[in-house]
Amino acid sequence: MTDVVVTGYGATTPLGGDAASTWDALLAGKSGVGHTTGEWVDKHDLPVKISAQLAVEPTEVLSRVQARRMDRCEQVAVIAAREAWAHAGLAVEKGEEPKVDPTRLAVVVGTGIGGVTTLLDQDDLLEADGLRKVSPLVVPMLMPNGPAALISLEIGARGGVHSPASACATGAEAMAWAWRLLKAGEVDVVVAGGAEACIAPITVAGFVQARTLSQRNDAPQEASRPFDTGRDGFVLGEGAGVLVLERREFAEARNATIHGTLAGIGLTSDAYHITGPDPEGGGQGRAMLNAVRTAGLEPSDVGHVNCHATSTVVGDVGEANAIKKALGDHPVLTAPKASMGHLVGGAGAVEGLIALLSVRDGIIPATLNLEDKDPKVDLDVVAGEPRKMDLTAAVNNSFGFGGHNASLLFTK
Repeated sequence: MTDVVVTGYGATTPLGGDAASTWDALLAGKSGVGHTTGEWVDKHDLPVKISAQLAVEPTEVLSRVQARRMDRCEQVAVIAAREAWAHAGLAVEKGEEPKVDPTRLAVVVGTGIGGVTTLLDQDDLLEADGLRKVSPLVVPMLMPNGPAALISLEIGARGGVHSPASACATGAEAMAWAWRLLKAGEVDVVVAGGAEACIAPITVAGFVQARTLSQRNDAPQEASRPFDTGRDGFVLGEGAGVLVLERREFAEARNATIHGTLAGIGLTSDAYHITGPDPEGGGQGRAMLNAVRTAGLEPSDVGHVNCHATSTVVGDVGEANAIKKALGDHPVLTAPKASMGHLVGGAGAVEGLIALLSVRDGIIPATLNLEDKDPKVDLDVVAGEPRKMDLTAAVNNSFGFGGHNASLLFTK
């Protein structure tokens, strides 16, 4: 079967308005976490007043008309997809022939929650002012498949538009679905990724009640602390990441620049608990091993793991144990959520992009705020400064509420 290669990528995150600025900021050790802005913060007086909001507002990139017709999660998805599409060299001027047969072009972009801000805002309008104030676009703005659908409309994809929803594993699972479509020969090109923009009172309140958010309001940039003994929960973030994936033969025929290979995927489920991972880490380990197996490699080939590591007390140790059982104690780890917070449905996509760039550029970003590593994490975690390494393969892990486990394996 054909290789699946990456020819383009795009992102908008708390660290930067595009992929390059996000990567540069991550390597520079910058943080995208700060005090949450918005009128609702003081109104609801929630105990968590920090988050990782976008570095560049979508309204600075999109036209006023476009922005008004999209929920925030749709805005970030479209911005990331446009960058990836252009980066892959597939954008054409109006009137020009497309570089991909539309019937051989698909989109797989998911979101964990969807248009929650639209839902909240429009319900407030209905309650306060009645039916006439509700937007006729409310349904396409709040539907979870909105980001994928809008991207398919923009690029003219007629080979299928898909929208997985698997909580925090969504972005990675979307890329795995794309891998399967390409391996099966159903299409030549897939635009794949994940998006989320759910920093809102109801989601913050819900995560607070579930006791999963950090409450370090006095030191926002130090709040997300994966693998550190002082970790007390994650920081909610927002953003999107998109990759352009192609069959190698198609990419080479059009002389595309290839940035790496999505060589293997692993999708498993825990069937254990609606929010808690299997404490034995069996499902997570099987996802990693399946990614290695489908890539035709051995665990010893994996030199780096870009961890899901959200900065929760139980989750970080569980993942470290699963990595050690599945791959061994040799992979070097990092945890980008220390820098950009938890992007929920967008996390796996952005972090998959980071894993790809680590392999391509031979450098692993440092994990911020790792001052006292938990002794239960008996593995090498990059901290302080980025580490240069010649990597053959790297695994990106993404795990979600509901027991979703997704691992992606990238090679040069």
